[in-house]
Amino acid sequence: MPRPSAQPAEPPGTLRFSVLGPLTVHRDGRVLPLGPLKQRVVLAALLASANSPVSVDALTDAVWQEEPPRTARKNLQVYVSALRTLLGDDDGDRARLTHTGGGYVLRVAEDELDLLRFRSLVRAAERQGPRPAARLLRQALDLWQGPPLGDDLRQSPRLAEEAERLELRHLTAYESWAEAELELGGAPEVVEGLSDLVERHPLRERLRSAWMCALSGSGRQAEALAAYDDYRQLLARELGLEPGGAMAARYRTILAGGDRAGAGAPARPPAALPPDLVDFTGHGEELRYLMDLLEDDSAGRTVLLSGPAGAGKTTLAVRAAHLLGDRFADGRLCVSLRDADGRTRSLSTLLAELGERTGQVGLSGPEAWREWLAEHRVLVILDDVPDERAVRPLLPCGGRGRVLLTAHGQLGGLAPVHRVSVPPLGTAESVQLLAGLVGQGRVRADREAALRVVRACGGSPLAVRVSGMRLAVLRHVPLREFADRLTDPAGALDELTSGDVSVRRWLAHGWEALPEEWGRDAGRLAAGTGEGPFGLTEAAEALGCDERHAVRVVEALIDAGMVTSPCGEVTAHAAQYELPHLIRLYARGSGLGTPVPASG
Repeated sequence: MPRPSAQPAEPPGTLRFSVLGPLTVHRDGRVLPLGPLKQRVVLAALLASANSPVSVDALTDAVWQEEPPRTARKNLQVYVSALRTLLGDDDGDRARLTHTGGGYVLRVAEDELDLLRFRSLVRAAERQGPRPAARLLRQALDLWQGPPLGDDLRQSPRLAEEAERLELRHLTAYESWAEAELELGGAPEVVEGLSDLVERHPLRERLRSAWMCALSGSGRQAEALAAYDDYRQLLARELGLEPGGAMAARYRTILAGGDRAGAGAPARPPAALPPDLVDFTGHGEELRYLMDLLEDDSAGRTVLLSGPAGAGKTTLAVRAAHLLGDRFADGRLCVSLRDADGRTRSLSTLLAELGERTGQVGLSGPEAWREWLAEHRVLVILDDVPDERAVRPLLPCGGRGRVLLTAHGQLGGLAPVHRVSVPPLGTAESVQLLAGLVGQGRVRADREAALRVVRACGGSPLAVRVSGMRLAVLRHVPLREFADRLTDPAGALDELTSGDVSVRRWLAHGWEALPEEWGRDAGRLAAGTGEGPFGLTEAAEALGCDERHAVRVVEALIDAGMVTSPCGEVTAHAAQYELPHLIRLYARGSGLGTPVPASG
C-alpha cells in the first residue's frame, strides 16, 4: 500500500503521535521509548480522546482490568509524570498534559496525531464530489500502519473497544473511497483495494456491494454473481437473514448485464437527493415493487408511500431514487413539503425551490411546472405531504416525469395514484439494523436482549436506528439494561433520543398535523384500548360513541396514518384495528385524549 511521501524538514523538538497502527511517538524523526505497558495504556487512552479530559476513573478502568490496587491513583500520577518528562512538557501555559477537573487532558495539534488528521480528511471528503473525495479518502487511508494501538494494548478491554471503533471508521472510509472511485471508473483499483477487506469482514453488506460492483466493472461478472451467492448463503447460515433490498437490486442489475462501472458506463445523471443510507435494512419487497412501478412506463405518473411517523418512508423513497439513477436521465430531486418546524410550506415557496433545483428559476405557476415535468425524464420526491391540497397542483398530468410522494396518510382525495404501504420492519430485519450500529458481537452476546430492544421499538426503523446510535455511544450500558428501560412505558420515549434525533419530536410533528378532533380521538383510543389489536366494540367504548360513529372515526384515522388495519375484505364489525406501538406510547405519555367513563 502506498505511504505518504517524506515530509519537509520540521522544527527541532517536533513530536508526531501515531495510534493508527502500533502506538508510537517520534521526536525529530526518532522513536521515543514509551516505558512499561501500564504507562503506554495511559498514553493511548489520552490520545484516543486527545484534547478532551479523561477522568481518573476512566484511566483506572483502562489500566487495571481486575480490581485496581489501593495505590491506583498514586500510580497514575507516576505514569503521568513520566509521560510529561518523556514529552519534554513544562508546567507553563503551553503544557501538553495537564490535570483538569478530576482527570487529565493531552493537547495535540491535528498535524501531530494521525487520528486527528484521519478524521479531518474523512470529514472534508464528505463535502466533496467523487474525484476530490477519492483523493482525500486515499490520503486518510494511507495514514494507517496496521491494526490500531497494536496487540499489546488491546489487553485493556477499554482500549480494545476503542480499537474496534477505530477499525470500523477505517472500514467505513474504505467503503466511501471505493464508492467514489467506482463513480470515477476505477473498478480495477477497487478490486485490488477491497480483496483482503472482504475476506476479513464477510458480513459487511456495503463492502460486499462495492466489491460486486468493482468485479462487474472489471469484466468479471461471474465472480460478482458468485460474491453475492456466497454472501447470501453466509448471511442465512450465520444470522438466518436474507440480503437487504439494495444488495438484491445490485445482484439483479449485474445479472442483467448492467452496473459495469469502469467499463465505459455513462456517468450517473445529476441528482439533488439526500444521502443514501449505507446500512439500509429491510423493506426489500416494498423496494422492489416501488422500483417496478417507477420503471414501468405504462403505470401511472404518481406513486404514494404511506405509513406512520418513523416507518422509513423517506429512506425507502431516497433508496429507490438512488438505485434508479440510470432510468431518469434528466435528474432526481427531493423536496420537503414542510419546514423545519413542521409547518406546511406555501405553493409559491415550493415552486421557487423546484425552479431553482431544476434550473427553471422563476416558474410562472403550477402549469409551467407541469409542462416542464411532462417534457423531462425526472423523478421528483415530494416528501412529508400533509394533505391533498398541498400537493395536487404539483402532480404530473402525463408525459415523462414521475412523482413519488411520502405521507402519513393515504391521501384518499388524489387519483389516480399507486399506493404502497410501508409496514413495520420484521424482527429479523430490526435485529440486523441494530447489529449494524452496535456491532454483531454485542448482539450475538445477548440476542434475547437485542430482541427485546427491537420489539420495544415496534418495528419502527427510526426507533431502532436511534436505539443503535444511543447504544453505540453508551458502550458501557448492557443491551439487557437498555431493553429494561425501553419496556417501561413511562420512560421509553425518553430513551429514544440520540443527539439531535428524537423519536418523540418526530411523533409530535405528525400529531400536530392532525385536525384537533382526530388527535383527540386517537388519544382516546390509546387511553381506552389495550396493547395490540382491538375491535369495533372496544373502539366505540373508548370513544364514548355508538359503533356507527366509531367506524367513521377509525377509518378517518386509518386514512391519516394513525391507525392500521389488516388487508383483506372483512366487515367493519369483524375488522381488527391497531395503534402503532410508538403512537400509543406518545399519546398516553402526553396525556392526549381522556378515556370516556363507562355509562351506568
